[in-house]
Amino acid sequence: QIQLVESGGGSVQAGGSLRLSCVASGNTDSIRHMAWFRQAPGKKREGVARISSGGSTPYYADSVKGRFTISQERGISTVYLQMSNLIVEDTAIYYCAATDRRIIWPLQEPDFAYWGQGTQVTVSS
Repeated sequence: QIQLVESGGGSVQAGGSLRLSCVASGNTDSIRHMAWFRQAPGKKREGVARISSGGSTPYYADSVKGRFTISQERGISTVYLQMSNLIVEDTAIYYCAATDRRIIWPLQEPDFAYWGQGTQVTVSS
C-alpha cells in the first residue's frame, strides 16, 4: 500500500505564489507516476500535472502551463507543486495521487489508485 499526505495549502492573493508538498510512504519503490489533481466547487475533479519515476518530461494541463511546476526528490516519494501567478480560478482542493503502473495517458483519474486527503488553496482578487 501507498499512503499520501499533502500540505502547503492556504489563502493567497491573485498574483501570489504557493508551494504544495506531497509525501508518500509505504511501498514507495513501486510508484511509477505521481500527479496533482484539483476540484473546485461545482466542478469535477481535473488533472493538473504529472511526473514520472522514469524521468520523462512532466505533463501540465493547459490551464496551468507556464505558471505551475511539478518536481520531485528522494526518487519520486516526495513531490512538489510550485504555483506562481495564481488566479482566482485556481481556487480548489488540491489532491496528490500516485500509481504503481505505467500509464500512457497523463491525467486519467481512474489510473491513480492512491490518493491523499487534499489541501485547500484559496486565491482572492
